[in-house]
Amino acid sequence: MIEIKVPSPGESISEVEIGSWLVETGSYVERDQEVVSLESEKASLTANAPESGTIEILFPNGTRVAVGSVIARIDPAITEKPVSKPAPVETPKIQSAVRITPVAREIMNANNLSVDDIISGHRRITKEDVIKVVDAGKSEQFPQPELAMEPAPSDRHEERKRMSLLREKLSERLVAVKNETAMLTTFNEIDMYAVIDLRSRYNNVFEKKYHVKLGFMSFFTLAASRALMAFPQVNAQLEGNEIVSYNYCDIGIAIQTPKGLMVPVLRNTQAMTLAQIEQGIFIMASKAKDNKISIEELQGGTFSITNGGTFGSLLSTPILNPPQSAILGMHNIVDRPVAINGQVVIRPMMYVALSYDHRLIDGKDAVGFLKTIRELIETPVKLLDPSGQAERRLLGI
Repeated sequence: MIEIKVPSPGESISEVEIGSWLVETGSYVERDQEVVSLESEKASLTANAPESGTIEILFPNGTRVAVGSVIARIDPAITEKPVSKPAPVETPKIQSAVRITPVAREIMNANNLSVDDIISGHRRITKEDVIKVVDAGKSEQFPQPELAMEPAPSDRHEERKRMSLLREKLSERLVAVKNETAMLTTFNEIDMYAVIDLRSRYNNVFEKKYHVKLGFMSFFTLAASRALMAFPQVNAQLEGNEIVSYNYCDIGIAIQTPKGLMVPVLRNTQAMTLAQIEQGIFIMASKAKDNKISIEELQGGTFSITNGGTFGSLLSTPILNPPQSAILGMHNIVDRPVAINGQVVIRPMMYVALSYDHRLIDGKDAVGFLKTIRELIETPVKLLDPSGQAERRLLGI
């Protein structure tokens, strides 16, 4: 028998939860075929069949097992799943013990009804049972309007299930952030007209060349990279009584998956083009949703971005992703009246939020960072020249 053991998701992880078996006991599996999805406190992973053969599953879905445990066995000698004959389907029979009152039988005969038409879990057919069936047949021919005041039947129930390891760990981290940081949030709003206009004019050409659609997240990721270089405190982290600064930007992009929220990290975004960022986001999102993301791809970020606008959020206070010191929150785009050059016009506006650890980042830096994001998004050409000196150099002044 060939054993299938729980692979290690990464250092410091000793336990996983069996999310779902992708095969059944007794089924034939091919070598390297994915047979089970596993959930750890940080990410999802799969285990493959080391050899071909017939599999025997040892633990059901939802079981928590230690890393390295044997969770299934494969018999390489059995190359086909035995075919079992389906059990014969028995036609339910009305037992002769059912009693029918004389009046009920008379009504049944008059309306050509049999016992099969009447019985529905009763042991004794009464006059009222038969009349109900007769009335139901008449109502089908001449349907009556439903009474508006008649209350609908109530289906009240509750369900309990254990939290997944991933959500347990997320809960612990969220509580720790609230208790261990001095988190504040500052807000601003951005006129999205320029970016929307840019997308509408060039999206088809962009997608044809790079095989990904041009989204808003890539603009904000590039803008955040430029702003982080201008405000390095926002890109720093606290380790004990030391401040750790970085000359690069590793930005985590929050992605909602069926298993929960994951934040894969794009490395060195300060050196990437808009197209490279868009392709990187697409690859990370695809891997996260397919449970192919690795622990390494979820670690080491210096800053994060989350977009509640995809779910219709107008405004929120995003929570920090420790040990990072700040996170940018995007929101829904809504047409609102704004004043431009003394005139009230309708513009596509987005509220943005920056949550930050006030122990490390002063309010001045947080506000300045968010204003820089706004300026870069409202004037996208500045993303190519964060200094804003291109026009001055062009004029030689």
